[in-house]
Amino acid sequence: MKKNLHPNYQEVVFWDTSSDFKFLSRSTNVPKEKITYEGKEYPVIKVEVSSASHPFFTGKKMLVDTAGRVEKFQKKYGKK
Repeated sequence: MKKNLHPNYQEVVFWDTSSDFKFLSRSTNVPKEKITYEGKEYPVIKVEVSSASHPFFTGKKMLVDTAGRVEKFQKKYGKK
């Protein structure tokens, strides 16, 4: 097998910013930010939606709008 062919597979904390939920998993992604999780420092990947905030898993209707898409739509097509 060739050496240095595969990317580094490391432990990473995924942080759902909409519900402040964090979980530890593994990824080949190399983020620059780090966070302390359960007493150890890990690279962190911020996500907008996870099972902790997705309406299918929570049973709640939650509007997650980080890019201002709803306001942009309402401004363009909303009542005047």
